[in-house]
Amino acid sequence: MELIRPGTHIDFMKYRKAAFTLSAALIVISIVALFVRGLNYGIDFTGGNEIQVAFSKTVKTDEVRSAIGPVGLADVVIQSIGEDGDNEFLIRTPAEGDAGDKTAQLIEGALNDTFGEETVDIRRVDVVGAAVSQDLKQKGFLALFYAGIGILVYIWWRFKFSYSLGAVLALVHDVIVTVGIFSITGREISLTVIAALLTIVGYSLNDTIVIFDRIRENIKKAAGSIDFPSLLDSSISQTLSRTLITSSTTFFVVLALFLFGGSVINNFAFAIMVGLVVGTYSSIFIASPLLLLFRREKN
Repeated sequence: MELIRPGTHIDFMKYRKAAFTLSAALIVISIVALFVRGLNYGIDFTGGNEIQVAFSKTVKTDEVRSAIGPVGLADVVIQSIGEDGDNEFLIRTPAEGDAGDKTAQLIEGALNDTFGEETVDIRRVDVVGAAVSQDLKQKGFLALFYAGIGILVYIWWRFKFSYSLGAVLALVHDVIVTVGIFSITGREISLTVIAALLTIVGYSLNDTIVIFDRIRENIKKAAGSIDFPSLLDSSISQTLSRTLITSSTTFFVVLALFLFGGSVINNFAFAIMVGLVVGTYSSIFIASPLLLLFRREKN
């Protein structure tokens, strides 16, 4: 199956300055958002309790807040997540030393007393201690860092340093923009989102390596002096159909998860969707054009 007619030649390098400008703007906006708005960390990284509860009758947020008021918890966050907005909630409380399990039991008991056990359906209870949450945050972001180092070394070994640097800079671009969008939208950063970011890194890298392989093959086939920008255009054009097919089919699957998968994997699916779009863009308009900046061979 071919989305792009064989032999099609698209002048991608013609738009590299516009792409660099757009990417620079997105990175600046993302960094500003991180400093101004920060990140909305989930209990994986902040510690505390998260209870997902559904009711068999219509219940409002204020009623849930009043029901758990006698428990005496400070800074309780209650978020309506039901499709109709009035029967399913996430209840979050900050870490309370080592009393997380007890706090969750108190909240569950208060809801049962107010609405009746037959009305309350506790669907999920997550309890994370403060010390554990800090360890998870550190290890989560270290995983992204080590993945970047490993990718740099792998592509350096398989191709050349200029290729590895271009690929890693494109991946850093993808992660910064995706995290920036999470900051702007206020979506929660959890371990599942870190897993999504690592998935984005792998998926974007796969697209980039396919293009780099074709670039290397075309360099070997070229005779005499090389018009490197034209060779890059040809290589991207030759792999464009494959890139679009794999990205679009994956995108539609993740879109279904985002729309119908429920609140538990909603942020994960959102991160993958954003990463697919940004990663496909960076593989074409960032990673490959960067080779023009880092290339040392003479044409």
